[in-house]
Amino acid sequence: MRRPRSRKSTNSNLGQPRCGQPLQNKVQLKGRDLLTLKDFTGEEIKYMLWLSADLKFRIKQKGEYLPLLQGKALSMIFEKRSTRTRLSTETGFALLGGHPCFLTTQDIHLGVNESLTDTARVLSSMTDAVLARVYKQSDLDILAKEASIPIVNGLSDLYHPIQILADYLTLQEHYGSLKGLTLSWIGDGNNILHSIMMSAAKFGMHLQAATPKRLEVQNQGAGRVILFLKPLGKDPSMSLRTSGGPRYLLIPSLGMIILREYKNLLFKGKAKFSGQEAHEGYEPDPSVIKLAERYAKENSTKLSLTNDPLEAARGGNVLITDTWISMGQEEEKKMRLQAFQGYQITMKTAKVAASDWTFLHCLPRKPEEVDDEVFYSPRSLVFPEAENRKWTIMAIMVSLLTDYSPQLQKPKF
Repeated sequence: MRRPRSRKSTNSNLGQPRCGQPLQNKVQLKGRDLLTLKDFTGEEIKYMLWLSADLKFRIKQKGEYLPLLQGKALSMIFEKRSTRTRLSTETGFALLGGHPCFLTTQDIHLGVNESLTDTARVLSSMTDAVLARVYKQSDLDILAKEASIPIVNGLSDLYHPIQILADYLTLQEHYGSLKGLTLSWIGDGNNILHSIMMSAAKFGMHLQAATPKRLEVQNQGAGRVILFLKPLGKDPSMSLRTSGGPRYLLIPSLGMIILREYKNLLFKGKAKFSGQEAHEGYEPDPSVIKLAERYAKENSTKLSLTNDPLEAARGGNVLITDTWISMGQEEEKKMRLQAFQGYQITMKTAKVAASDWTFLHCLPRKPEEVDDEVFYSPRSLVFPEAENRKWTIMAIMVSLLTDYSPQLQKPKF
């Protein structure tokens, strides 16, 4: 866990609290980076949710004006487009008196026109925090290392922590507590699932995840890579040239498979390959699985990984899915749609879930992922979930930039 760096203190004078006496709080997050929830304890994550509930109650319900971020500026780096992340961050930061600065790839091109180190130092001199929505988690790691201000992960290829905080706040509001809930993930083993795996057990929640079978890569010597797709029972492999050749593998039964994430590795011509380096598929990252298994053991929760959507849904309180085709994966659409056949969440899926089941999706949603009957049903929490992106990102900024403590009674988690 990265140690918090020493930064300038900000105290907000709010006058007398109107929601009861301030509760003693031992959690201090000021100055920290939020790159992944694996860097935070259960109590620290609960604190961020508590603060979210506090701000939502005081501002939305009581109509209070809380200029907690007055005089603060936020750099927003967006390599990927977004509706909810941009809107929640801009409106939330401004509502607290701060000034958000939105930067697209037209304004800033990380590591291209200027090194990540130089970018981090420049932004540190002009703003108080950075929220970055990027392709590579490694870019966030470099920004955090070089910056003297908090860096917040707005989404990366590996994690999406701010989305999961909104999900948990939504579930706490609905169920009254998170402990003992069973989360049923049905979809891609992506950054959303990774963030759930890094945090659910810390609340005492169980996780059952179904993803399509992994496409495994094995080394057959320099210049040749063999891919095995389970459970086909046949070897659907072909050779790949590592220099001057096509950047894809054609399997007749599946169509074209684009090896986007590993094309630099695969096509150097002298690279050595291993199954772990060339992991390409739909199951969670092996290193994330290993750590999630440790969390489950430490917190006496259950972690189940399967390729059967109904098995993952069985007994689940919360049915969760996400897009099957993330930004940057458009060329894989045909192959992915075929691989995810049978993964659509429908009322048939819900029939095997718990009687109090609910549904979450971080949006935007495609009908093949979940049908209208589930998506627009009274059990669907997707729109409160979307709104809670605003309250949780506000809480993150307040916790990282100020000494404010919640005035609301701590919710039950």
